[in-house]
Amino acid sequence: MATSFYVYYRVAPGTQALARQRVLALLEQVRSQSGVCGRLLRKRGEVDLWMEVYESVSDDARFEAVLSAGVRDLSLDEVLLHGWTRRVECFED
Repeated sequence: MATSFYVYYRVAPGTQALARQRVLALLEQVRSQSGVCGRLLRKRGEVDLWMEVYESVSDDARFEAVLSAGVRDLSLDEVLLHGWTRRVECFED
């Protein structure tokens, strides 16, 4: 059974360029360390609401460790809107 991860959050005003740079670096780090290719989406009409999508993850525990380490290493919390955290939802096939 494979799992899809959906990670959403709000980006602080004025940090979109830095946030995009860091998230793209995260996607590359996750891909190189886990083989899972993620993608970044932004909600139409709400430029500060972003979502990362990682599909067909076969080893949840390993993937979550890689993702968490990347978030920490790239200091993604620094670009989030005050009071927000990265929220993760998982769905199974």
